[in-house]
Amino acid sequence: MTPGGKALAEFVAEATEILDALGRDLLALDEARGQEADPEHINGIFRAAHSLKGLSGLFGQERISHLAHAAEDLLDRLRLGRLTLDDGVLDTLVDALDTFQALLGEASRSEEGPELSQRTRDMEDRMARLGSPPPAVEEDPLERLELDATVRAVFTEYEEHRLRENVRRGVALWRVRAAFDLTDFDQGLADLNARLKPLGEVISTLPSSRPGGANGIAFDLIFGAKVDARALEDGLRGSPAELAPLSVRPPEAGSAGPASGVPPPREDAEVLPPDVDVDEDGADEDAEAEVETTSLATVPAHPGPGAPRMRAVAPPATVVGLQAAASAPIPAGRPKAEETSMRSLTQTVRVDIGRLDGLINMVGELLLIKANLQRLAETSRQDGTVALSKLFGQELSRETRQLERKLEALQEGLLEARMVPVGQVFDKLARLVRKIAREAGKEIDFVSSGGEVELDKLIVEELSDPLMHLIRNAIDHGAEGPESRLSAGKPRRATVRLRAEQKGNHVVISVSDDGSGIDEVRVREVALSRGLVTSSQVSEMTRRELLNLIFLPGFSTRSSVSSLSGRGVGLDVVKNNLGNLSGIIDVWSERGKGTAFHLTLPVTLAIVRALVVGVSGRTYAVPLNSVLEILSVQPRDIRTVERREVLDLRGQTLPFLRLGRLFHLPEREVNRHFVVVVGLAQQRLGIAVDELFGQQDIVTKPLGGRLSRVKGISGATDLGNRRTVLVLDVAELLEEGIAHERRRA
Repeated sequence: MTPGGKALAEFVAEATEILDALGRDLLALDEARGQEADPEHINGIFRAAHSLKGLSGLFGQERISHLAHAAEDLLDRLRLGRLTLDDGVLDTLVDALDTFQALLGEASRSEEGPELSQRTRDMEDRMARLGSPPPAVEEDPLERLELDATVRAVFTEYEEHRLRENVRRGVALWRVRAAFDLTDFDQGLADLNARLKPLGEVISTLPSSRPGGANGIAFDLIFGAKVDARALEDGLRGSPAELAPLSVRPPEAGSAGPASGVPPPREDAEVLPPDVDVDEDGADEDAEAEVETTSLATVPAHPGPGAPRMRAVAPPATVVGLQAAASAPIPAGRPKAEETSMRSLTQTVRVDIGRLDGLINMVGELLLIKANLQRLAETSRQDGTVALSKLFGQELSRETRQLERKLEALQEGLLEARMVPVGQVFDKLARLVRKIAREAGKEIDFVSSGGEVELDKLIVEELSDPLMHLIRNAIDHGAEGPESRLSAGKPRRATVRLRAEQKGNHVVISVSDDGSGIDEVRVREVALSRGLVTSSQVSEMTRRELLNLIFLPGFSTRSSVSSLSGRGVGLDVVKNNLGNLSGIIDVWSERGKGTAFHLTLPVTLAIVRALVVGVSGRTYAVPLNSVLEILSVQPRDIRTVERREVLDLRGQTLPFLRLGRLFHLPEREVNRHFVVVVGLAQQRLGIAVDELFGQQDIVTKPLGGRLSRVKGISGATDLGNRRTVLVLDVAELLEEGIAHERRRA
């Protein structure tokens, strides 16, 4: 890679991380739409925009830098209380994130399209013109706070705004004093902030007027508590903190109450218009006034009598609930729905340094084994034709076993380094749902769980687009409109769920909705009218096979084309993409109750354990994570049911597939069949083979040219004897094998 290409790759990787963090905070604001905004989330978005502006300016990405500058100005007005966070502001921030991602996509390809450049300028103008300041009030709430004027004079404008907001809302305010030794006061202060953060808001941190001892330093923290006094004492128990309440006089009769707006900025503060840059150093210091940390130790303290109290705030839900108002208009200048990919622009994976240290240690042990093997090889070379001793063979065997163990540990460590949580994709989908729901005129609650489940990085990236198609399908086809749901006795808002769970060597991801379900009669009519199947084929289909017709290319139950669906593409793309990942998709639906798609995927495709088998003199590899068991059956045990060959497996009917017949290989008469029973999700299949050669770790390589289109083959691999064999695609065999038997019949 050239130096310029390497620099661009580093920029894209770092900018992607910044946008991901910005998106998470923006999603949290969207979830709390209509409620009091968490200043920590607004500050997080502000810091992300500030970082992105500096990063893009450093790498010469002017369009991203200018847009980030406009977003930073908007967010600065928002966090200082000069702008109200309403639906218009929130929608603009969501659209700005989409624009950032589009700009980053063009930057990664070294492109600069005129349409996107114009869209960026429009977005900058929209942010500059946006919103109105909060209404002014006659009385400044800070005048009711009994705090020394000299202390107020050193507050930054942001700290003064946050203090004013806490007084206005009636939050209990405390002065938290803590003294630390000069040698480690920074760590002690960070630990104290970490304890306080879950209990409320650290508004300001100031050096205390009271000394901290001969070798110490003391700080006063102005703190707004969202818990009562007892809970605050318990949270600080064991720390060097002392608590003292700050008194607030009640508002005078006839003056503005707690619901009043925020007064204009103080007279000595410089008010910056939207087109004037924010001082980067000052802005960053204000944004990071609250010290974020990770751990600490504390002591009990008792507030004075009459201390104001607040009831404890319940912790947030662990699942995501998005609200999308169908009646809300789409703002002007909002980009239209596009079939853009949700794949990440970078292949970078964050790896814990401890994990890398473990890999380095394994490499060091492998070097020792290599030295021992070289010594043994040199010994055998010097001995010439002299017979090697039994002791030599034992030593060689011991080193070989050591090598095998270390290579397995190294393989496991490398595979773990490639694993990322599927929550990376879930977060992107959560942001997408609201936009799709509004465009479709639906009211949707989006609930996700299992985001901590890990998959190979490449699988997660390839999974982004299929999940996006399924979410679109659930909203546009599955979920009904609010009035239709009410008339059917359902809640007004539809629910779309996204769930991931680990099952053995596979991960199952489910996309479900509580909508109208799939109309089987309509599916049959469309399949016949479009010539996708014949009448005789439809009459023989099971209900599951009938539902699977929706995965055929060109299938759509929509009579008109919308921005979301109706073109007959989507679900066939989902199925093909999953096939490329050795996965399988299963659909369940009940009319009037909803639809669920279940995706079953391997954890990784990098290195897998395989069962090596022989069929008609050819050798194949079967991924062992799909093998359930191996049987030995006589030809007389094979029966024909509804023109399909099946086996009776412990009272259950098992579809039977002759692999040689599927690949048009010459069949030989045998006295018995080895049957490899494979399965994914709820599907099972018995594959007849002639020989079993054992197990082996394999690295599957993709096939090119004509071989890439062979059904039932996922790639090729080299065995220990340097012989290349084909790797079976179990997911395709489960589908193709059953269909093949039907066609033969």
